[in-house]
Amino acid sequence: MRSLCRLGFLKSCSIDNLLYLPFLKSQSCLLSSHSKSSNLHPSKNGHNKSQTESETKSIGSLFSEIAEILGAETFTDGKNPDVFSESKGTQLSFSEVSAEYTSCTRGVRRIAEENTREQVNLSVLEDTQARSPGGNDVSPMVEEITNIVRAETGAGSMEERLEKSGLVLDSEVVEKVLKRCFKVPQLALRFFSWVKFQNRCCHTTRTYNTMLYIAGEAKDFGLVEKLIGEMEEKGCEKDIKTWTILISHYGKAKLIGKALLILEKMRESGCEPDVATYMILIHSLCNAQKANIALEFYKETIQMEMQLDMSLYKLLLTCLAGCGDIAGFRSVADDMIKGSRIPERDVFSCMLKSFCIAGRIREALELIRDLNDKNLTLKPDDFETLVKGLCKADRINDAVEIIDIMKKREVLDAETYGIIISGYLRRNDIPRAFDLLQTMTESGYVPTVSTYTELMQHLFRLNEYQKGCKLYVEMLERGVEPDSVAITAMVAGLVRQNHISEAWKVFNSMQERGLRPTRKSYSVFIKELSKISRTDEIIKVLNEMQASEIVVGDEIFNWIISYLEKKGETEMVQKVMQMQRTCKLYPQEHEASGNNVPKRPAHNLDLNSNQLESGRMDFHLVEHIPKTNNNQDLQEICRILSTSTGWCLMEEALERCTVQFTPQLVVKILRNCSLHVHAALGFFSWVGKRDGYSHTTETYNMGIKILGCGKNFKDMKKLFFEMRRKGHPITPDTWTIMIMQYGRAGLTEIALRNFAEMKADNCKPNGSTYKYLIICLCGRKGRKEDEAIKLFQEMIGAGYVPDKELVETYLKCLCQAGKLLDGRRCIEFLCKLGFTIPLSYSLYIRALCRAGRLEEALALVDEVGTERVKLDQYIFGSLVHGLLRRGRLKEALEKVDSMKQVGIHPTVHVYTSLIVHFFKEKQMEKALETFQKMKEEGCKPTIVTYSALIRGHMDMGNIVDAWNVFRLIQREGPFPDFKTYSMFISSLCKVGKSEEALQLLSEMLDSGIVPSTINFRTVMFGLNTEGKHSLASTVLQKKLALKSKRMLLA
Repeated sequence: MRSLCRLGFLKSCSIDNLLYLPFLKSQSCLLSSHSKSSNLHPSKNGHNKSQTESETKSIGSLFSEIAEILGAETFTDGKNPDVFSESKGTQLSFSEVSAEYTSCTRGVRRIAEENTREQVNLSVLEDTQARSPGGNDVSPMVEEITNIVRAETGAGSMEERLEKSGLVLDSEVVEKVLKRCFKVPQLALRFFSWVKFQNRCCHTTRTYNTMLYIAGEAKDFGLVEKLIGEMEEKGCEKDIKTWTILISHYGKAKLIGKALLILEKMRESGCEPDVATYMILIHSLCNAQKANIALEFYKETIQMEMQLDMSLYKLLLTCLAGCGDIAGFRSVADDMIKGSRIPERDVFSCMLKSFCIAGRIREALELIRDLNDKNLTLKPDDFETLVKGLCKADRINDAVEIIDIMKKREVLDAETYGIIISGYLRRNDIPRAFDLLQTMTESGYVPTVSTYTELMQHLFRLNEYQKGCKLYVEMLERGVEPDSVAITAMVAGLVRQNHISEAWKVFNSMQERGLRPTRKSYSVFIKELSKISRTDEIIKVLNEMQASEIVVGDEIFNWIISYLEKKGETEMVQKVMQMQRTCKLYPQEHEASGNNVPKRPAHNLDLNSNQLESGRMDFHLVEHIPKTNNNQDLQEICRILSTSTGWCLMEEALERCTVQFTPQLVVKILRNCSLHVHAALGFFSWVGKRDGYSHTTETYNMGIKILGCGKNFKDMKKLFFEMRRKGHPITPDTWTIMIMQYGRAGLTEIALRNFAEMKADNCKPNGSTYKYLIICLCGRKGRKEDEAIKLFQEMIGAGYVPDKELVETYLKCLCQAGKLLDGRRCIEFLCKLGFTIPLSYSLYIRALCRAGRLEEALALVDEVGTERVKLDQYIFGSLVHGLLRRGRLKEALEKVDSMKQVGIHPTVHVYTSLIVHFFKEKQMEKALETFQKMKEEGCKPTIVTYSALIRGHMDMGNIVDAWNVFRLIQREGPFPDFKTYSMFISSLCKVGKSEEALQLLSEMLDSGIVPSTINFRTVMFGLNTEGKHSLASTVLQKKLALKSKRMLLA
């Protein structure tokens, strides 16, 4: 399993992104030195036998065994000094990091709190007592400068006021002022720039570090790169904190390749990473689901005898459990016990929690069995963890059985009951949830406020208003103190019934109870009011939010503006936009500095015209800042361009806006509005005529791409010639975009002609040019495999390395065309380029299986020789799929069993192939049994699996069951994609349910997925065939409406 995880990394790194290769090469010695420690965790001789036997049992029988153990053993409360003694050093109790089991994703869940990461992160923003090296207290000066920087009073710009102050700054004062401005990055940058131009000797490594941290927190990586460039130009030495800041912020942004390159540069500079650097890097790798790399860096820390904290251990365990690297998981657990001297009992708790978070119930149950073998018993927290894991895996009946055991042991509490109730609610099984609520109250347990809140929310969603209110009253009568979430849920229920005055009373009761309404509370209140069109009340809530000094944020402002625009209240729109601009100028972050910084003026929506004009003048004060309100500007323009009004009204709105357009902003706007082709190209033309702005190569490239996506190739070529006429450089990317658009439309002859023109124009093709042209030549429309072979060889000769997507597409084309000799040549090329033999052969074997050439694939497997075991891990699913397509079920099942014996469990690909096969053979019971077994084994179904279920039910005539599956994934995910919608629409029309397909077409549009011409045609044909001609005409209207929305400029 560990090898499979490493393969996943190779696919995403060494093939898809060659940026990682230098780093991996430099680590090759390290990886080999740890090869022994990466083997399976040593265990007792009997353990392997029991593990093999457990694989043959169903998870149900395993649970029965564990339930019997838990029901039989004598409970200990965890106070045995011999077993639960605390070890010395920095150790946290298990309860300090509690992870909630909410909606599951495949990746790693954050176990440590964000503030834990910040503690590990950096001390760059610690505001110690402000004293100069000579012992003088500089706090008054720091406070005075901070007041100037953060207070926009209108009496001159911040720079002017700093100059008039006459204060002489040194690097220490500058650093401390920057620290106090870290939540207002635009002001920090202005101050930093002013200091740089006033006193070139003032900036040091420490001030640069602080500014780097601020820029990183704002995710302005362009500024980060600029600052690093300045440091190098000025000869400002980077210290370990500089490198750690960079690794931290690139890691948090999940730019792992960049973070690893920074680490490599750090080492090349002679600066070795310390424990804080390692912890940040491992944390980032775990969050990015790079478990195998995280494990290797963890091994480095062990080799250097570095001590990690408990929260990082827990995160690493959860990450390894999530990717299935059980050997690495157990190795880390061993280190916790032997190296860090954490009590074995606490480590077992961590392991159990990690398995449950990762949805690996089988491993969790096996761990409990190991616990019993060691004569250790579960603590109450462990029972709760197991219940959460079982509910998350949709094994609520098993969780209820654990509840019975906890009741006998007298360790049951209301929170555990709440977990089961929450599980029933996720299933939408309301009756059972309330039955359990009644059972727990009759047993003397008082439900928690979160349990009451969840139940109320579900009742209000079902329009069971009276029951929801009754539950809220019951909660109060039982003495359960409501929190802000519970009160907000009640407010939402009242608003839906149009009981506005009662909703305000409940909302205001928060302050009476000593609670402060949160930003989320206000947001819910506003959105519920919009559903019943109460604009006056929305404005009242917004003013209340402002008065309470809650940061409104762009999300809420933009949502309100969009709502008001739909209502046609243009005057109110302008006032809300003014309030939004004012909030940008005076951010409510004063508590961060702890100073008496002047607060922004409290503007509500009773502003007169003079106030509006004054506010606009203040807004212009910050237009020269490099990155001011960039996101707000982007959202404002995109909102204008996405409205359904004509271009004339859009142009008027654009003329009124105060945005300072830059080529970078224009590219973002065009990218975000690419579906609104008419509006996007109108904007492109309009912005190109504005004073002080001129298009660049990048903006022209984006315009060409939008035209090509709309298949308006004539105007696309015109824009290309205009670009050349105005003297903009024609880059390889420009040619690549045009070639790709022609190729995707199946016009491969024209794509090849453009490729020839590109070379004749002395423009050298890059790797992307070759990639996309070859992919287009290998496609179904306009396939030209001979030209693809020629270009692939040319690409290799030019020194470009193909990525995984290209290799898979190319090999699939060759196998379908029967050009197997060229396929073998491709494998030879890959091996010469550094691809491993198992990886190269696996790509070819998969392509053969997909092309239906099973015999050739099986023959190729036998050629690998000594690396056959690793190859089997890569091609396991493809071979099973190929066997099932041939109807060789027995051989496929034998293959599955043989892989289980070597510790490789079936993947989602294998289970989905079995489900498809059983439905095809009209064996519905076996198909559903396989699906259930898949979930029990902890293998999470994908959208492909659910699509196979929907198709299977439709083929069997079970239309209701197909709809039930579809509604399930709409509600809980994975959400339907274009292929799922298209398949379901086609299936419904085939069985005479075209009216239901029409409903699905509308839902598809509402979900933001654009139906294809074939989708519209299928539904129209079905409705006409069924004699529903009036409904068929509505489909045509939908198609025309969509076409007009996306139509091109004349």
